[in-house]
Amino acid sequence: MKKLEIIDLHVEVEDKEILKGINLTIHPGKIHTIMGPNGSGKTTLSNTLMGHPKYKITKGKIILDGIDITHKPTNERAKLGLFLSFQHPQEIPGLNITSFLRTAVNNISKEPYSVIDFHKFLKEKMSSLNIDPGFAKRNLNESFSGGEKKRMEILQLCLLQPKYAILDEADSGADVDAIKIISKTIKDQVKNNLGVLLITHYNKIIEYIKPDEVSILINGKIIKQGNYELAYKIEKEGFESLK
Repeated sequence: MKKLEIIDLHVEVEDKEILKGINLTIHPGKIHTIMGPNGSGKTTLSNTLMGHPKYKITKGKIILDGIDITHKPTNERAKLGLFLSFQHPQEIPGLNITSFLRTAVNNISKEPYSVIDFHKFLKEKMSSLNIDPGFAKRNLNESFSGGEKKRMEILQLCLLQPKYAILDEADSGADVDAIKIISKTIKDQVKNNLGVLLITHYNKIIEYIKPDEVSILINGKIIKQGNYELAYKIEKEGFESLK
């Protein structure tokens, strides 16, 4: 059965244990949201799943559609269909957005796009996210607002068309209009069988997305799971109510 499985995952950063036995399953066509206070391990989880070398797995496994990717490098995970949108996307002066995106897409495509065909593909996806066509001529994330950076991350998701997406605070820095567009785009991708692990602090994006499952991560452990109504409980009562 196709799924992304996180099995008894323990992770250290600089000899300090951050994740203490995480068990999660992300299914194709479903959205699984993780919520938790600052310092609970959410970003550690996302970076570990994508293979960041700073994060040391001391126990457990990560299985993608039956393939053990626990110790595979990031590029192999990407080619197998895993995608990560960053909490704080980096500005890269001198790197043209169109060139960057075409290179990324062609690295995983069976049939590489020509310059003309890719331009049409990019224009279509940018339009769906209400991104000004002029952005394609700019450098990656340079002088972008928080909301613009988040739309660019979701644009990459639409272009790369992965099997599973880890979205680390896709709503942070975005205004309500941007969150609505981002939420709609995520839901559209899920209809195409994308499996999503959505990491967030806030309830606003959950109102629009209504995830299938919600897990609460505190101090490196999943302490409670439920549906999107659990997120409303957190909004009213805070994380302290679950400790």
